[in-house]
Amino acid sequence: MTAPAVSVAGAVFGTIGALAAFPLRLAAREVERQHGQLRRGITRRTTHVVFGRTLLAKAGPTKNGDAGIERRVAAERAAGRVLISENGFLRLLGLMKAPEASSLSRQSLIEQSRLSGADLDLLSLFDAFEHDCEPYSFRDLILARKYAGLVAGGATWGAIARSVHRSGPVASLTAKSLNVGSQHGRPNAIYLEGGQSELDGQLLFDLGAAAQGDDTLEELFAEAEAAEEQGDHEGAAALYQRCLAIDPSDAIAAFNRANCLRTGGHAADAARDYIRAIKLDPAFVEAWFNLAGLMSEQGRDASARRHLQKAIALDKSYADPVFNLARLEFDAGNLPEARRLWVRYLELDADSEWADVAAKGVQFVDMQLTRKSVS
Repeated sequence: MTAPAVSVAGAVFGTIGALAAFPLRLAAREVERQHGQLRRGITRRTTHVVFGRTLLAKAGPTKNGDAGIERRVAAERAAGRVLISENGFLRLLGLMKAPEASSLSRQSLIEQSRLSGADLDLLSLFDAFEHDCEPYSFRDLILARKYAGLVAGGATWGAIARSVHRSGPVASLTAKSLNVGSQHGRPNAIYLEGGQSELDGQLLFDLGAAAQGDDTLEELFAEAEAAEEQGDHEGAAALYQRCLAIDPSDAIAAFNRANCLRTGGHAADAARDYIRAIKLDPAFVEAWFNLAGLMSEQGRDASARRHLQKAIALDKSYADPVFNLARLEFDAGNLPEARRLWVRYLELDADSEWADVAAKGVQFVDMQLTRKSVS
């Protein structure tokens, strides 16, 4: 994972998993001070994704749990977003001291340690090294060799990362013996000499009791996301409502609640929460798009059309509202406008099944217009 050229100003940070070391509220305040934005979750406007270390605990110490994290990492990387570890994010904000100067490239670390590139990137993303990306240090090389030995012994990257953060500062692990074991009924765990877990790195100021309320909010939000993912939309909506009671300014919690309410058949309440999300964040393009979909389901085509036009104006590369608006115009008999929009959709998406529908729509309109000109 190459060191990204990251500037806070103008960036939109999203989080996957709560931060283990620092309250999100304080981090958001610092990001805003540096002219960026920080939100829970991911939206189309998200440019940088911070993977919080609590995600390791939420996923659980199983290979299947790790696979879920790997899918999220792959999806965000494929979307072209910059991936940042929790410590890397805090260093970027100036809230954590940077480690000592280093000079080892990612490829050099792989070659000298025999740790796979995939494992190196995931362990870096979850702060199992001094540095979260290249250039790496000599201490990182020592750790990489130890981790490679553990992997050869049957450990997963996730088991290593979880054990590392139970075992003290990463830099201190270079002098410790690392082994795969099954003590205390924990299969596939890594055992190290050492005591209680400590924060990996040094924050530049004491948090005091500031994190307590944030911990509750982060846990609620993670619980709500898990409930939503498992299909418990009523339970998730109630949890998102509790999040909003704590932080009424959270547009993503309002948006997520609206999605759950819509799925559960509570259209009026869903509309109110979409509107709430838009009021909190007028550039929240997904909220405009989903509200348009809800209006269309209710037969309110004029309202749906306005919301789709707004979504397109906010994000000209967002293909979905272009397709839906084309369909609305086609149903309304406005064939030239439907054709124009389908052509635009094909410029944004030429390969999906919806692209096939759009192409057929263009062909149909051309046939109709040809017949009219002949007659």
